[in-house]
Amino acid sequence: MDYQHIGVTVLWLFLYGYIVIGAIDFGAGFFSFHAKLTKQDHIINGLISRYLNPVWEVTNVFFVFFFVGIIGFFPDSAYYFGSTLLIPGSIALILLTIRGSFYAFENYGQDSKLSWLFLYGATGLLIPASLSTILTIAEGGYIKETSSGVHLEWMTLLLSPYAWAVVFLAIISVLYISSGFLTYYANKAKDTEAYHLLRQWFLIWALPMIIICQFVFLSLRQHNERHFTNAIENYWWLFALSMVFFIIAVVLIYLKKAHGFAFTMILLQFGTAFFGYGLSKLPYILEPYINIDKAVVNEQMALMLVIAFILGLLLLVPSLILLLRLFIFDADYVKGKK
Repeated sequence: MDYQHIGVTVLWLFLYGYIVIGAIDFGAGFFSFHAKLTKQDHIINGLISRYLNPVWEVTNVFFVFFFVGIIGFFPDSAYYFGSTLLIPGSIALILLTIRGSFYAFENYGQDSKLSWLFLYGATGLLIPASLSTILTIAEGGYIKETSSGVHLEWMTLLLSPYAWAVVFLAIISVLYISSGFLTYYANKAKDTEAYHLLRQWFLIWALPMIIICQFVFLSLRQHNERHFTNAIENYWWLFALSMVFFIIAVVLIYLKKAHGFAFTMILLQFGTAFFGYGLSKLPYILEPYINIDKAVVNEQMALMLVIAFILGLLLLVPSLILLLRLFIFDADYVKGKK
């Protein structure tokens, strides 16, 4: 395996970490607003706050590492993605700013106003929806390169079944992953009311999760047959494993058993599907413009970047584990005693 493949693997791990941690955060925002709206905030908002307070500032570190790495390894990505993602990227940044402002109001204000919680909940769904356009555009067919530069075909994107399938997949995944983790967290905190409410939400979102995955596959077949064929013929076993992990997770939570193991199954479900998607997409980062075997930086620079990002991963993951052990899963903290 050469440097660019090692580098992409490490960056894919960063992106996977962001998807999981970000999904918990984004979904928690929507659930907080929904609970406030239905007057159930006294049941779950304390539990959600205990999780979010220590980790919300860490979430975007994974995201920053991924994009810096992509541009470092594949300089052409700055040209193609920078031009086409100007509007969706700007929208995502505005939404992230609004979300960051909520944390400031929440921490220093005396009460969580409904308008603040609405913005918090809405951004929790709109941020992943806007960021999902990156993966959609990377499939090719939405960018036109002319003598005047690179242009995003907006009408093609807006009328694309695949683009909308990915948007809905991003939103439903956020609600599914977040409710799965918070169910486990409520069970660990022995908070019976919150546990029953969150478990109900998880079971509600499990069926839409598997349905939207089928729509994404069907629409991918129409949009990018090369990618679809490669996924089905060479990496079908990863997607089959993902389905097995999904079934195990849902059954365990339905039976109210082994919640920690059930959430591990959720992580493996998304991990296998996500890496199956990434492997089947190769050799393209952006079809047909950025090929992993052709657009990489020189070998010495690639080696330095691989070392830097592996060290970053080795620093970030243990730091996150330490944060979880000291705060999130501390026996007294999880129960709200400190």
